[in-house]
Amino acid sequence: MTPHAHGQTLIDIQLDERTVVRRRPEVEHERAVAIYDLLEENYFAPVGDFVGPYSLHLSLEENRLLFDVRTRDDQPLCKIQLPLKPFQSLVKDYFMVCETYYTAIKKASPSKIEAIDMGRRSLHNEGSELLRERLAGKIDVDFDTARRLFTLICVLHIRG
Repeated sequence: MTPHAHGQTLIDIQLDERTVVRRRPEVEHERAVAIYDLLEENYFAPVGDFVGPYSLHLSLEENRLLFDVRTRDDQPLCKIQLPLKPFQSLVKDYFMVCETYYTAIKKASPSKIEAIDMGRRSLHNEGSELLRERLAGKIDVDFDTARRLFTLICVLHIRG
């Protein structure tokens, strides 16, 4: 049976607009694609006697990442807080590689672009695994869901 059969899925994602700043078109595109892909296919199962599907409000509060999990009709279910510290250097490295990638797309050789993209994907995978580890015992997510959530966490780190 698919995760959707049990309702262990996200049907809505809200990013805290106080911390989300409109940035480069590439960043906005990644954000939009991550949300679209996440809503198309995901596995999201908060630990406990909860019945999905779920709405997720994602925000940064006082050096913590807040997963505010709600029902389909926006009733609060649970809040999971994760310290940001373990993610900070990884997010910083990921942003540096992304900047290099965006610059390379404009003028570098295909082999150079591919090498940079491999590094970018590797950091993204590392961030996804870290997120899954940190959520263990709180919220169960599959790898693809963790990847898309990590993208959104990176977007939340961009502040004005």
